[in-house]
Amino acid sequence: MRRKTRTPPSPLPQRRGVDPVRIRLPAAGSWATVRAYLVERLSGAGPGVVGAMVDAGLVVGSDGRAVATDAPYEPGMYVWFHRKLPEEVPVPFPLRVVHRDEHLVVVDKPHFLATTPRGSHVAETALARLRRELGIPALSAAHRLDRLTAGLVLFTVRPEERGAYQALFRDRLVRKEYEAVAPYDPALTLPRTVRSRIVKERGVQAAREVAGDPNAVTRVELAEHRPDGLGRYRLVPATGQTHQLRVHMNALGVPILGDPLYPVVTDPVPAGDFRRPLQLLARTLEFTDPVTGAEHRFTSGRVLRAWSDLAGWAGRQ
Repeated sequence: MRRKTRTPPSPLPQRRGVDPVRIRLPAAGSWATVRAYLVERLSGAGPGVVGAMVDAGLVVGSDGRAVATDAPYEPGMYVWFHRKLPEEVPVPFPLRVVHRDEHLVVVDKPHFLATTPRGSHVAETALARLRRELGIPALSAAHRLDRLTAGLVLFTVRPEERGAYQALFRDRLVRKEYEAVAPYDPALTLPRTVRSRIVKERGVQAAREVAGDPNAVTRVELAEHRPDGLGRYRLVPATGQTHQLRVHMNALGVPILGDPLYPVVTDPVPAGDFRRPLQLLARTLEFTDPVTGAEHRFTSGRVLRAWSDLAGWAGRQ
């Protein structure tokens, strides 16, 4: 049996809570130099960008030394560099720490804050912010919550324990309960369990339901409703497909308030516009700790604004 090569530690520190990019050169290739490979591999960065980084000594090897412009291609070699951080509008809402111990950090994430670095959201993410604020460089996310959704997210403190907590979510051993505000339809019979097949295509913003065996299951309950036509719903997913709760609520004819994708994809919200947040909240997380054996139940203290202050949420006051 072939032994797995151990990944060397990063020779570069984090920058604003963001890890440097790590690349391993393929075992086989016809590139003459490390620079030639990186220029081809990272061509999406723009003409001349990657080559200039190598020439400036910004790409380093496992010993922390700059990779020379003419360094020969070395199969299996690791290199690191810091990408240029995008200009981001700070999300002006706090991350609330619900629980912290030597193994876990559980936070109550605000709307508009991405969980982990991705695309144009890098330093303004829950992970990067927590690493900075708590001083835990090794902090990692055990799962992800949509940027537009508020509520509970679990992070792990020790890298060697991350896999055990991720397995809880992968194996559906975490009971998650969400809350949503959406139109009330007296003709809609609830509670019910919605089952469908959801696909999310790369490069397409909205997911969609298609024919086939269900891969998405959600229990939908009506918690209460008001004379103004709004309902507050309890959503319990048994699976974790992308946008599952939003797709299922839309399919029932009661799309969640503030949803920019369902039922209709609208123009992107300008950066810095934090009005009318999606009225979806990850309310509870419940599980048996795979490391300590403790029984955990965490609850968000947030209130969805459209339920408590519809005029304020809609910007009418």
